[in-house]
Amino acid sequence: MRRIRPLLFTACMALSLMPAHPSFAQYGGRGGPGGGGGADQQQQDDDSARRKRDQEWGAGNAPLPQLRNGGPCPYVKVLYDAARYVDFKDNAEASSAVVNSGEIQKVASECAYRGADPIKLNIKILFEFGRGPQATSNRKVYQYWVAVTDRNRAVLAKEFFDLPVTFPSGADRVTETESLPSVVIPRHDTKVSGANFEVLIGFVVTPRMATFNRDGKRFRPNAGQGAAEAAPGTP
Repeated sequence: MRRIRPLLFTACMALSLMPAHPSFAQYGGRGGPGGGGGADQQQQDDDSARRKRDQEWGAGNAPLPQLRNGGPCPYVKVLYDAARYVDFKDNAEASSAVVNSGEIQKVASECAYRGADPIKLNIKILFEFGRGPQATSNRKVYQYWVAVTDRNRAVLAKEFFDLPVTFPSGADRVTETESLPSVVIPRHDTKVSGANFEVLIGFVVTPRMATFNRDGKRFRPNAGQGAAEAAPGTP
């Protein structure tokens, strides 16, 4: 777990921070890897790495505290168009052209509120990052955002975060866990429940990256390091 930081969302923030997307699809983890020959051994390696990552996620990080609340919690999910970050050299969509990549693997959350108190959320995010063959450094600062929305209609608040990543010598993949233990959403009165809000999470991506994600294309996090070429996959 990298670090813990407080986060306060206030509904009075400007609504123009991010235009509401017409439909938010929950990102339900990584899909099958795209394309390619020699996939059996690579698939076994990926499965082994995934099991190890899941064990670390469950055993290496303390579970979120069980919070008591007087109503449903906001739905916390990943925006599909921004669930992955793949940077290509010269915009060439090939595994050999990957500079850096990233993927949001898991999100866990708990909330608490009573009476007219604000909603307090604890959120934990698991990231996986890859270093491609075109990377010129073992360090990369990724950016991601967390936004509170009025149930797919308007963004009430949005915060941006820097996430510096260092790849150890000889490593092309790393995982990082971010904890946001104090996301606070004010409520007007007791009639406003957590069901009135959604919390969205995503990478800061370019329009080209968003289109790549939307089209269902994907690379393994270590794309180009012996991985197969990409092909459209099932989200």
